[in-house]
Amino acid sequence: MQIRDLPYSDPGDPDIRSGPRFLLWLGRNQLRGQLTSMAWGLLHQCSLAGLPLAAGLAVQAVVDRSGDRLARAGGLILVLGVLIALGDTMLHRTAITNWITAAARVQQLLARKTAELGSALTRRVAAGEVVAVSTGDVEKIGWFVEALSRFASAAAALVLICTGLLLYLPSLGLLVTLSVPLLALAVLPLLPRATRRADLQREKAGRATELASDTVAGLRVLRGIGGEELFLGRYRRASQEVREAAVHSARMWSLISAIQVLLPGVLLISLVVYGAALARDGRIEVGQLVTVYSAAALLLFPLRHFEEIAMAYSFSRPSAKRAVRVLSLGRTDRPASLDTAPAGDLYDPVTGLMAPAGLFTAVVCGDPDEAGRLAERLGGHAQTAPEPAPATDGNGNGNETGNTDDNGNEPGDGNGNASKPETVPSVLLGGVPLDELPLDTARTAVLVQDKDPVLLSGTLGELLDVPSSGLVTAEDALAAARCGDVLDALAQASADAGGDPMTTRITERGRSLSGGQRQRLALARSLVADPEVLVLDEPTSAVDSHTESRVAAGIKELRRGRTTVVLASSPLLLDLADRVVLAHRGTVVAVGSHRELLRTEPRYRAVVTRETDDETAAPQAGDAFRTIEEIGERA
Repeated sequence: MQIRDLPYSDPGDPDIRSGPRFLLWLGRNQLRGQLTSMAWGLLHQCSLAGLPLAAGLAVQAVVDRSGDRLARAGGLILVLGVLIALGDTMLHRTAITNWITAAARVQQLLARKTAELGSALTRRVAAGEVVAVSTGDVEKIGWFVEALSRFASAAAALVLICTGLLLYLPSLGLLVTLSVPLLALAVLPLLPRATRRADLQREKAGRATELASDTVAGLRVLRGIGGEELFLGRYRRASQEVREAAVHSARMWSLISAIQVLLPGVLLISLVVYGAALARDGRIEVGQLVTVYSAAALLLFPLRHFEEIAMAYSFSRPSAKRAVRVLSLGRTDRPASLDTAPAGDLYDPVTGLMAPAGLFTAVVCGDPDEAGRLAERLGGHAQTAPEPAPATDGNGNGNETGNTDDNGNEPGDGNGNASKPETVPSVLLGGVPLDELPLDTARTAVLVQDKDPVLLSGTLGELLDVPSSGLVTAEDALAAARCGDVLDALAQASADAGGDPMTTRITERGRSLSGGQRQRLALARSLVADPEVLVLDEPTSAVDSHTESRVAAGIKELRRGRTTVVLASSPLLLDLADRVVLAHRGTVVAVGSHRELLRTEPRYRAVVTRETDDETAAPQAGDAFRTIEEIGERA
């Protein structure tokens, strides 16, 4: 696999039983690249090992005053120099290729898992950990894959060099051969401690990354409540813990490096003393001593790769463990049984919500978090029961909903009183559970746009180039979302593209746009997809009332005959809905039109008109006949 061939058409099915098994699986899938890199590494190492022989022949030729042998030795050194340059260049090239392709494979696996889980991913794994895995951890895993081929070629070169020394000069070759295993394994007792320290460092670094990610994500809220200094202090303490752990780990690795310098030095001194005695007695020639000494000195180079592979493994193992944790998450344990999206009513057996096929249904929830959880359930994301509500509500109605929250957290597990998570029934579309559909089919059937949709960087045309039915054009979707002012602003910013807003580049997360503009572009993207069922969570919360009224009308007109569910509390939007549902504490308690519910349901009136408890308890007779404009002004 070459870099130009990326991305992989299929990154494969990883072994996620453990971190080491995942690394082994990666190595097997990079086998061809590893063997190629190892071959170039052997050429490089063996060419280096040939230099002492050539140097020894040259020295002996000088001693014997033989010009012919000196010329041949010089030619051999020149050939070895060319081979060393070629081998080193290709080794580096193939090793880096192994690193990049392995990292790309892991990133594709993570991207595939992220697309599979959707919003459920950040409910089960902290966002900061996902960031750490997809950035720093991927690099560490790629480093191990790269170092593996270098280590393999170095180990093979050591065996060949020792064998050659034994055959060339047994008296000194035996000393070198017996010393090499000691040099390579001397640091082995220190590796477990170094690995533990490295694991602790990576764990603290991961927590610091999570804290930084969460702080940046909530920076606007922190500024609003004056909590910047509090979180800054927390991150400062976390970063200091990372620094201390890194220093603690570096001390152990410096000790390992020192040992790998000290012991070879002792070997070289011993070799010189013993070899000089043999040469003085005439048992070996001076050239032979130079050859063996030079070979022993060059052994330090391949021995360094033993330290490198130990460091790479100690750092990549916890990284692989975190990657496995993410990759082992699954959407559902139920096998897919249908390949085509069913049609019909959308029904949630947990809350009792029914969205009839082809109608515009609005859902009102007093709690925004409850609305978000309901939207996720309607999209087939949630897999565990919601948090149990009190036995009765304010009106004395029973309201038992389950034993776990939507995130799968067990009640009371913070105090050690956990109960077993309870699997809840899936949302039904046309009578078919969504979790029995293949993932692609389920996403085609039901699309959920949450409160804070993300705009990826790219041009407007690329933003709207999403899988769709093909029945809704980008122009129609932009018109329905009332994006005229957005298009004008993008056209003015697109001087290089001839004023075409579709070719104007949008910055990451749409930071160059206002909140209302980002929200309407995200809505247009959802409308272009034209799913069988579209679920919108507060799609107009960031726009003014005039624009909101026009956007609501545009949604209803464009989605006519398609099932649309909007979770909102805006009277302007609710008045246009074919059907309005009130969900209270996780259960549907009232169904009707907007005006009917205003007259007959105090809880609905309290949410929609923002009435106080006293006003809810004693409504005015004329309140039931307020105009929609008066309600909009009050809301």
